[in-house]
Amino acid sequence: MDLGYSPAHEAFRAEVRAFLTEHAGGYPPPFGVNRPTPEARAWQALLIERGYAARSIPREYGGFGAEPDILKSHIVAEEFARARAPWGLVNQGISMLVPTLLELGTEEQKLRWVAPTLRGEVIWCQGYSEPGAGSDLASLKTSATEDGDDFVINGQKIWTTTAHAADMMFALVRTERDAPNKYLGLSYLLLSMRTPGLEVRPLKTMTGASEFNEVFFTDVRVPKSQVVGERGQGWAVSNATLKHERGMLGDPNASMSRMNSILELMQTETLDGVRAIDLPALRQRAMRLQGRVMAMQYHGMRLLTASAQGRDAGIARLVVKLQATELNYQLSALAVDVMGEMGLLVAGSAEARAHGAWPRRNMFDIGMIIGGGTAQIQKNIIAERGLGMPREPKTREGRSA
Repeated sequence: MDLGYSPAHEAFRAEVRAFLTEHAGGYPPPFGVNRPTPEARAWQALLIERGYAARSIPREYGGFGAEPDILKSHIVAEEFARARAPWGLVNQGISMLVPTLLELGTEEQKLRWVAPTLRGEVIWCQGYSEPGAGSDLASLKTSATEDGDDFVINGQKIWTTTAHAADMMFALVRTERDAPNKYLGLSYLLLSMRTPGLEVRPLKTMTGASEFNEVFFTDVRVPKSQVVGERGQGWAVSNATLKHERGMLGDPNASMSRMNSILELMQTETLDGVRAIDLPALRQRAMRLQGRVMAMQYHGMRLLTASAQGRDAGIARLVVKLQATELNYQLSALAVDVMGEMGLLVAGSAEARAHGAWPRRNMFDIGMIIGGGTAQIQKNIIAERGLGMPREPKTREGRSA
């Protein structure tokens, strides 16, 4: 295995490092899940201009327009993680919808939506899950009835991230009720969150925030031209989107950046005058987690090799989201334990470390083990396909425990 880079790629790495050194200390604040600040949009515009964001997206759609080079994209991710610099805007529109439109959208849809989404001018939410149709998404019941040039939508979505702040939604709805099975007859629609008949109700989680929402549709009219892909073939389109979602939730460079932050924290936090890094129990936990983070990075190289060779990584992609979300939860749990009783303080507490970011992140990370496909179901899929992971035990009702 040759893990080295060519001289041209090493020169590109030096260029990225010089850029990050030039802008060190001037990064905008971390981006949240809601609307980006003007500073965040300006940073995004600079990254696109330099080719460090939207690198291989054609210029006519608002990207940098470089020829696809997977290794250069990987170098950008590595160097931004090393410098702990924000990678530009990361949201459902940019990370999930844009690659879906580039793959399956019409030319009109690409020209209309990709550029403003990349610039952070249009914020999207994902209308997938419903009550009774979460892990079994194909059982969704939200209907779209044909009426002239429009679909009329009725039903409900739940756990819709950012719906309260979004401009647009990409949604999966049932357009053909007489389809031979539940996977057929679904269509993938783009719709405005300002459409009459839409109601958004925020759901407060244990973090104290309302990242998720319920969305109710009552006679919501959407033009038929807003279908992405073929009508009735939305299941295939939605799976293309989910492929990108799992990658977004399982970035190994983000996990390594988090690991490095924890190691720094362990250098400063003390117990009875002893640094956390010098306490055997905490140090051993950190070493084990660091090993797992490194394993995720090497698995990322495996996927990178497959992509560079034009091969479909298949089931190996599932491992990324599955392992990374469980790993990130254990990392944030270690950070909370390193801070002792101070690790329980949330934002607003006078003694809270980093404004209570670690305990909030730890609570949020629990949900990410479920979001984007539950860990139990993914473990069973991987086990059934022979990748060596044990199946989850079953209850008497036959469901995963």
